[in-house]
Amino acid sequence: LASRQIHFLDAPVSGGVEGAENGTLAMMVGGDNAILDKVKPVLEAMCARIIYMGKTGMGQGTKAVNQIMVAGINQAVTEALAFAQAEGLPLEKVIEVVAGGAAGNWFLDHRGLSMTQQDFQPGFKLGLHHKDLKICQSMAAKNLASLPGVEQTLLDYDELIKEGFADEDISALFRLKQR
Repeated sequence: LASRQIHFLDAPVSGGVEGAENGTLAMMVGGDNAILDKVKPVLEAMCARIIYMGKTGMGQGTKAVNQIMVAGINQAVTEALAFAQAEGLPLEKVIEVVAGGAAGNWFLDHRGLSMTQQDFQPGFKLGLHHKDLKICQSMAAKNLASLPGVEQTLLDYDELIKEGFADEDISALFRLKQR
């Protein structure tokens, strides 16, 4: 392909629907850095951050890391808020105080209140995250990595998908945690 001036970059993005709409996506790029330099002006139209990760495949590897972290954060936030609800705590105040400390994060800030109101309008569809986590699972199997958090999230998502919630936001995991 190179002899025909055809080049390839693996360049997944992170930032969800909001990032796409606002032009604030983060792109993690693998491949030839010189090629990235040539196409960067085009990519900058949709991404606030473009980070060169190294050789081909490293963009996808970094995206997998992101998706694994998202799964863990989703598990932690939904479980903690379901616990707060079971304790009878005022959820809006719990979110406010926790968001200002070490447990504060983007997911809590942007999905915490809506999930406690049973509003699961998709920002990042559960079915798409499920697909991404299956890719992570496959990658981990190749290098013998253990991903117990991903395994649990896949089991939880399988249940939610069977119940018809694949097109809802990943915060729909809160439905299971409330049971």
